[in-house]
Formats: sequence, C-alpha cells, structure tokens
Amino acid sequence: MTIQQLEYILAVEQFRHFAKAAEYCSITQPTLSAMIQKLEEELGVKLFDRSVQPISPTFIGQKILRQARLVLTQVSHVKEIIAEEQEQLSGIFRLAVLPTIAPYLLPRFFPELIEEHSNLDMRVTEMKTLDIRQALLTDEIDAAIIASAPEEGLFHEETLFYEEFYAYISRKEVLFKHELIRTSDITGERLWLLDEGHCFRDQLVRFCQMEAVKLSQMAYKLGSMETFMHMVESGKGITFVPNLAVLQFNDEQKELVRPFAIPRPTRRIVLVTNKNFIRHKLLNTLKEKIRASVPPEMLQLQVTQVLV
Repeated sequence: MTIQQLEYILAVEQFRHFAKAAEYCSITQPTLSAMIQKLEEELGVKLFDRSVQPISPTFIGQKILRQARLVLTQVSHVKEIIAEEQEQLSGIFRLAVLPTIAPYLLPRFFPELIEEHSNLDMRVTEMKTLDIRQALLTDEIDAAIIASAPEEGLFHEETLFYEEFYAYISRKEVLFKHELIRTSDITGERLWLLDEGHCFRDQLVRFCQMEAVKLSQMAYKLGSMETFMHMVESGKGITFVPNLAVLQFNDEQKELVRPFAIPRPTRRIVLVTNKNFIRHKLLNTLKEKIRASVPPEMLQLQVTQVLV
C-alpha cells in the first residue's frame, strides 16, 4: 500500500469516474485502474462497485476511504511542519471564501500574494458557511474567510476587518429620495434577497426584522448579489451590498447607494482554521495581506456600527 494509491482511490471517490479521476491525478486511466486493482488485491476487498453508474464505494470501501483521508491528512501535516520550520511559503494551501466576500476581497490581495510567493499553490473555492464548516472538519480545506463565527471551541478564528452594509436602490423606488435608510422603511415587497443559507441574507433579514418573508418573495431570492445589483440598476427594486463592493462602483452606481441610519449594520469578516493548523507563518502573511488591502477604518468596529 502506498500514499499514491490512497490518493488515487480518494480521487475516484471524489469524481465517481475513473477517467476523470485519472485526469485529475495527471495519469492515464489504465495506470490508475491498475494501481487501484493492485491495492484491492493486496487488501483482499473490493473498494468500488463498478457495476453501477456513477461508480460508488462499497461498504468496506467507505471505511477504508475514511481512513485513507486521515492518513493523507497526517502526511500533509508532516510536510507542513517542515515548511513551517524552514519558514517557507510554499506547497498547497486550500482557502474557502464566502461568495458574498470573494469577488470584492480577492482582487485586493490575491494577485500580489501569488506574485510575491510563487512557490505557494493557493487554491481558492467559494463555499457557503455550512459547507465551509464541514470542509474544515474533514480537512478538505486549510482555512476559510467567513462573515460569522463558527461554533465556539471547534475552530481557531481571527478577525480580519469589519464591513458595513448599504442599501442599493433603484431610481424608481420611493426610498431613492431618502438620504438615510431605516429598517422600518424596508419591506419585502420589492427586495432582492439571496437564498436561505447565505449568512449575508440571514444577517440583514434579522437586522431589518423581516423574519417572516412572504412566500411571494421566492422568485426574488433566486440569483447572485451581482444579478440583484443589475436588476436594481435596470430600474427595479432594492438589494443590499457590502462596503467592499461599493468601493468598486463607478460614479453612476454610487448614486444608487444609501447608508443605513445609525446604528449601521456591519459584519465581522473572520479568518478561520482548525485548531491543529500549524502553518502559522503562512496564516500570518495571509492575514497581514488582507488587512493591508482594506481601508484602515475597516480594521476597527466604529461607534456608528452594530454587528449583525
């Protein structure tokens, strides 16, 4: 049994397809199949049921795959210990970011980070909070940037910055004439919201006391933040946008932005890792790059802001 064979069976589990797994592992399908078959012969069990599509692990295969994942995690920790001791920023680093953060934060620090540390293979994935929590627990990712604290005690977290919310209002809305927006001004009638499960949505629904969003809102909730902004720009409805998005707006878009009345809703952006994460130099470098990429006033919670 080799580490390489364990990597191959995990790839098959991920893709449920030998050809796709082989492509992912940068080998030919016959080679991958032969290596897995050799492992099955050594263990004396079948790891995958090849008679069904997509291919699925057998009952014993599921147990072995869980153990294989643990073994490979420990192997990666050995390499991380060496890299940390040598103070090297190299190797693979898997970072998950919320979809409501990634488009506005990543361009501010990611290109410079990769240019300065060419040996670092940083792989970024967009995930919702619940998926991030599960991926951290199973070591599928190394760290995550989220907008709310995970369960206390399970993870290590560090505050990166605080980000205020703004209303984004169509010129055809009555609220467009308001300089400030109060929570009582907002109803669900013409509000574009993200699907349930996005903490961005949940935080603002709580803040605006709109827990009982009408069923007629269902069509309004399907889409992305960018889609909703385009809908507002085309002359229909209201949505919410984070501060970093506003900083990317052109002058015409900024005319549609309205701040909330004090206290203004604000989210805490957090860098989260497992408690057994050991690449502290890499983590500190990432944290410093991110904090340096946002306006200084976002590094502290302001007296005019309230966390939601």
